[in-house]
Amino acid sequence: MMGSPSGRILIAGTASLLMCLFLSPRFIAFVRRREFGQNIREEGPQGHHTKAGTPTLGGIVIMVAFAVPFLILTDYRWESIGVFGAAIACALLGFADDYTKIAKRRSLGLRARTKLVVTIAISFGLWWIATEKAHVSTSIRIRFIDGSIDLGPLYPVFIYLVVAGTTSGVNLADGLDGLAAGCVAITLLAYIGITFITNGEHDLTLLASCLVGACIGFLWFNSFPASIFMGDTGSLGLGGAVAGLAVMTNTTLLLLLLGGIFVLEALSVVIQVISFQTFRKRVFLMAPIHHHFELLGWSETKIILRFWIVAAAFCAVGFTVYQLSIRG
Repeated sequence: MMGSPSGRILIAGTASLLMCLFLSPRFIAFVRRREFGQNIREEGPQGHHTKAGTPTLGGIVIMVAFAVPFLILTDYRWESIGVFGAAIACALLGFADDYTKIAKRRSLGLRARTKLVVTIAISFGLWWIATEKAHVSTSIRIRFIDGSIDLGPLYPVFIYLVVAGTTSGVNLADGLDGLAAGCVAITLLAYIGITFITNGEHDLTLLASCLVGACIGFLWFNSFPASIFMGDTGSLGLGGAVAGLAVMTNTTLLLLLLGGIFVLEALSVVIQVISFQTFRKRVFLMAPIHHHFELLGWSETKIILRFWIVAAAFCAVGFTVYQLSIRG
């Protein structure tokens, strides 16, 4: 069994989980010694100020625990290398942002222009590998109606929107202990099903399995009350991986369902900004939406668990739509 694709996938996911469990306590101790703590925004919920100083940069552990088993067991197919490259590149961008925050001792990191330029470069690289090496079609599947749209020269722009939107959504969800890691793991479980059961793209399945294992291992220390935060290193890296999987499996539009919880987080911010700038009124008590429920009096654990449930429901619907589209 261990020589079969399913055996390698199981080994890879388990190895990532165990590596994350092994590395995290040592990394937490290291970060504490170096006093690399989280800086909390002044305008955030008052209850979050007690989290100031909690070790951050946990995304480094996630990426290492994901990368090592993957690089050992992968077949180095172009589609999986493209996703891996997008994840690592986004994680490096997140690390630069985290390090800038730590060095300046404030909650603001890299300039928006710098993030924009780097994200465009990452998106261009993902587009080149997807179209030139992995031979991904520039036609976007609309699985809800079993149709497609060929974007042609606009496809790189579309990939940028997918990468920027997904990384931003995951980053916004990383506002409560374990929320982002749990929701990403749920989304990645759906991609394990899509790539293994339906497509037989076992190298992508192995990659998704490594990511799920790393997320679950990290949750042991990131769950409420968190001993460590993933920081932008983790949220951007995981967002880049999800975006890459969506591109390589041609499920970019379906990602609106598979990553539905991230869509809700980002949409709540957009609605809040537009409403305030246009009408000087706020729709939510605070955005992103998980802060709204905090201010309504919901406990942090209740919000996290219910958001996980919503994420699982979105993924179940998205996976069902995908199955129906390939069978139709």
